[in-house]
Amino acid sequence: MTDWLVLAAALPAHPSALRVRVWRALKATGAGTLREGVYLLPQSAPTAGALWQLERTIADAGADAHLLVVAARDATQEAAFRALFDRSALYAELLQTIKETRSALGSASEAALHKTLRGLDQQFAAVRATDFFPARPAERAAAALTALRREIEARLSPGEPTPKAAAIEPLPVEDFQGRTWATRRRPWVDRLATAWLVQRFIDRSPRFVWLADPARCPKTALGYDFDGARFSHVGERVTFEVVARSFGLDADPALQRLGQIVHFIDVGGVPVDEAAGIEALVRGLQAQHPNDDTLLTAALPVFDTLYTAMKVPA
Repeated sequence: MTDWLVLAAALPAHPSALRVRVWRALKATGAGTLREGVYLLPQSAPTAGALWQLERTIADAGADAHLLVVAARDATQEAAFRALFDRSALYAELLQTIKETRSALGSASEAALHKTLRGLDQQFAAVRATDFFPARPAERAAAALTALRREIEARLSPGEPTPKAAAIEPLPVEDFQGRTWATRRRPWVDRLATAWLVQRFIDRSPRFVWLADPARCPKTALGYDFDGARFSHVGERVTFEVVARSFGLDADPALQRLGQIVHFIDVGGVPVDEAAGIEALVRGLQAQHPNDDTLLTAALPVFDTLYTAMKVPA
């Protein structure tokens, strides 16, 4: 049985500012409404602390508020409480938007598709943040969003690698000096960030080759970010994260944070505040530099700056 927080508050009609403030705070917590002035939230919810704070806020404003910790009296009441947090309608809205997006894939521009994906990621994250009892609707929405992203990637970036299940073996940096690193042409964020990682932390004198056809990768080259490459997506990790883990670089908090940004831009998942800005910047670099060597040269100081920013304490 779940432990529940019950907030009972008696708010004055005037001034209205307190009521609006409380309403907005309650909405942010995802609390359910038992009746006017009585609100419910699982004690285990990530937003539970905000409900305790709200009790103090109401009391400090001179109104009555009491926060109780209770348990449902039986299974029927437990089910009724949980029903207040049924997010299936919100997931259904998300699934409908995904369906409409899929039907318009052929006519939408690249910029529009990326904008739509960002919006869908944010919509899913917002619902998931207050879905305290996730079930099949959440799984279906997540699966549909992943499938849509892969369809868009296949259209915009042919050759996007399929994640594989494999162990990531530790590798010595000294064995990877002066190598040729090969990846798909017109590198996007994961490929550019991986090239930056290689050049700054692994290979002191790398050479990069941009492949029109990954199947024709030179046998002596270290392929990355395509199916059959030496380094590519493994499980939930994108290529940047795999290379960082392979060479023991993922203990660096700044590289971890940078990896989260690259991951979200490349395959979605947990939204990252900086992602939209970095995505727009890299897209601008792509438009500005049709030559891939020149593109990498322009991108290196961008990732240098971003890495330095990630090292600055918040």
